[in-house]
Amino acid sequence: MTHREKAIEYFRAGYNCAQAVFAAFCDVTGYSEKEALMLASSFGGGMGRMRETCGACSAMFMVAGVLKGYTDISTDAPKKEHYERIQKMAAEFKREHGTITCRELLVTLKLDSKPTPSARTEEYYRVRPCVRFVATAADILDRMIAGEF
Repeated sequence: MTHREKAIEYFRAGYNCAQAVFAAFCDVTGYSEKEALMLASSFGGGMGRMRETCGACSAMFMVAGVLKGYTDISTDAPKKEHYERIQKMAAEFKREHGTITCRELLVTLKLDSKPTPSARTEEYYRVRPCVRFVATAADILDRMIAGEF
């Protein structure tokens, strides 16, 4: 199963967008499924359902950090290189969807930011475009892993 397929499967099973993306990459991050789901749980719905940065993007950036982040702070070069990578990944997501901001991605749904999650019903999956965002984030990550970013 591809990372894209895994991410979609996690999302359709009821996990939030960030959990779906981050957990789909356990095979390369070394996190257990439980650790991945716990770590990413705060980022769904644009950071705790506040509709800020898309959770799929947040998870994409977290995976990038695990795989290619920096620890050397003796110079700014590693930080600059990593931030360039993150900005390129964000630009790819924006090219596909126009923004990385949850409330803008879901503007047609007129959502609130109350902490109570939406019920995962057939209607939810029919109208919610998040599965596309999860798929895009997984695809971008696979391109990063392949050395494109």
